[in-house]
Amino acid sequence: MELLAPAGNRENFLAAMDAGADAVYVGAPALNARNLARDLRLEEIFSMVQYCHSNEKKIYLAANSLVREQDLPQAVETLAMLEAMGTDGLIVQDIGLVRMIREHFPDIPLHASTLLSANNSESLAGFKTMGFERVVLARELTLKEIQLLCQKSDIEIEVFVHGAMCFSYSGLCLFSSFLGGKSGLRGKCVQPCRRHYSWNAQRGGQNSSRSKKNQRAQQDSAKGKPGGKGQYLFSMNDLSALEAVPDLRAAGVASLKIEGRLRSAHYVSHIVRAYRLVMDATEERLPAAIKEATLLSNRAMGRKTSSGYFFSPQPIDAITPHHSGSTGDYLGRLGNVKPYENRLYGKLALKEELAAGDRLRLHAEPSGERLAFSLKELRLGNDSVEIAEAGDKVQLLLPEWQYYEQSNKIDVYRVDVRKVSFSPDVLPDIQRCATELAQISDKNSGRIREILREVASPLHDEEIPEIITPRKYVGKKGIKPTRKMKLPLDVWLRVDEAKILFNPLPFVPDRYLLPVTKSNLSQTGQLKRYLGRRVRDLTWCLPPVLFEGELQRLKKQIQLLIRSGFRSFQLGHITQFTFFQNEERVYLSSDFTVSLLNSQAVTLVEEGGLEAAQLSIESDQKILIELIARYRRYQSEMKLGLTVYGAPALFTARLDPEHFQYNKTLSSPKNEEFTIIKKENVTATVPVRPFSLLPYLFELKSAGLDYAVIDLSNMQINKKEMEELAERLKGTGKYSKLPTFNYLGTLE
Repeated sequence: MELLAPAGNRENFLAAMDAGADAVYVGAPALNARNLARDLRLEEIFSMVQYCHSNEKKIYLAANSLVREQDLPQAVETLAMLEAMGTDGLIVQDIGLVRMIREHFPDIPLHASTLLSANNSESLAGFKTMGFERVVLARELTLKEIQLLCQKSDIEIEVFVHGAMCFSYSGLCLFSSFLGGKSGLRGKCVQPCRRHYSWNAQRGGQNSSRSKKNQRAQQDSAKGKPGGKGQYLFSMNDLSALEAVPDLRAAGVASLKIEGRLRSAHYVSHIVRAYRLVMDATEERLPAAIKEATLLSNRAMGRKTSSGYFFSPQPIDAITPHHSGSTGDYLGRLGNVKPYENRLYGKLALKEELAAGDRLRLHAEPSGERLAFSLKELRLGNDSVEIAEAGDKVQLLLPEWQYYEQSNKIDVYRVDVRKVSFSPDVLPDIQRCATELAQISDKNSGRIREILREVASPLHDEEIPEIITPRKYVGKKGIKPTRKMKLPLDVWLRVDEAKILFNPLPFVPDRYLLPVTKSNLSQTGQLKRYLGRRVRDLTWCLPPVLFEGELQRLKKQIQLLIRSGFRSFQLGHITQFTFFQNEERVYLSSDFTVSLLNSQAVTLVEEGGLEAAQLSIESDQKILIELIARYRRYQSEMKLGLTVYGAPALFTARLDPEHFQYNKTLSSPKNEEFTIIKKENVTATVPVRPFSLLPYLFELKSAGLDYAVIDLSNMQINKKEMEELAERLKGTGKYSKLPTFNYLGTLE
């Protein structure tokens, strides 16, 4: 079993090697889902590759970011260089990259990123069919579920055992993107899960809280009492699975992975040593090894830890809501901050030892704003000192920061110690590696130009559509909405419950979308009678998250629907094509959760037999225009759609913690409002205000889009709100502007 360590820079790489890692993973430049201060240069990576292969180690490259249409040329050039280096594997999320690698760079071994949310054996089978050699499982699986997957699949399985945990399924988190275009699926996450949230008034509908204590807290919150205040509701403790190592080995897991490409060399060294101790321990010495490894782990300056989902699908210690979830050693709360000789100094009563040169982070309450810096001067009394002990009252030299005056609660954490030097001389010479890569690039330049012509050649002016933006669609202000309205695009209507379709709708959709749920399946007969011939316009939506224990039930439900005459299904996950491999005359489409952000990804799903596909809900206007234009250059059969209205799940999570208060509004420090709702097998955090691209339907039509999805799921819709929706569709009525997600901005 392999021990796989993170390496965000050369220092961390050497720390991992020195501590006993069997393999490391580093970020592929501009293609990895970590917002590093500086990507490793290709020559630095090549130096690491040569070192690993000379020392019987392995090195994997993380190209696990979604790729925008305009980034395809850079992706082609990077893939060509990575193939030439001889990397041992490429960790991928974007299925457009998968297509390019299969077609043009077949010597690169493919590993499916955890961002692809592999939760069941059908996903593993699907990924193997797509050409993957290894799958990094979703972090939300229990030991028993992992054991089952190892038994049912012959693909290599990699499991995260230590490090940061996302509250949401990694590949389904839209929160950071929704707030300002910084996509977590592209490594730009601003970590909204680490912020402080406060409960507000009741949203309406049935409240799902499970205890009298929770109900009292809700009542107190509504009255403004302290008992109802929110805290760090989504801030996950770090994962630590030292005790699960023997079971993971017995299950047949191929690789144990440590998260932390943004962490320090000190952290990497301590955590790798801890897991090496446990993995190498004999059965007799295992308890002592786990105890010693735990001490090492505790000195790594990470967050508070839990065992994650390994021992329970609902771990009670996964979140400590009263704690901010900051990494590092807690040093105390900052006292008075005053200027002295044109410098700022802050008082601090130390709870731990501190040295000049240590890396610190300030955390302001309740805004959650953070600032990291290296401590350049430490004063004890009137003297500048190199080190101070726990209990000392010291003064820290501070950088400029606006939150000293705005917050009276600023906590101080040490996140790294004074740098420990690792000699880079053991690595092959960087300049020599750069020269070798330049020679390889020159040799491959003709091949790269040929690939670029095929997948990402520049668009000509005549290929870019003229964008039409009428002020209104039809009618004048004051005209009452009717069910008959002429819209530029086909409109697909998605709802949570079949019963909504039995009531009069303010417009006639071209297609209906319903999730496959027990409640909706019980009404298939009524649906057929009510829709009549239009029953063929009903599409059943498969969930993006599906656990092994739910697999057989969903398969039976699909077969029941097919036997009942329903032939249209929307895939929530890229591998769900496996459910229909032996079926004929089925109409398959894909949800936005498949994350199609470039024309290569769209081409792959068309080649897989889909007849319609929603583009990524995160797309901005530039991406949509260029993606559709380049796709239409080569392909034209598949219909392209986009969700244009709705309250999408910003967090989609397995965790259902006791401190959640469902169907109730919560606010961020910036007064953004959200609600947590309970779905069949997940919890979803949704915005109170939906986003809307309804004023831009003509633009989207002229860009080449075929259909628009109005998604009323996750929303409580009454008659008045339906009428408002109809007026927004017609461009009549006076309503406040709604957010436009990233459409009018830029997806970063």
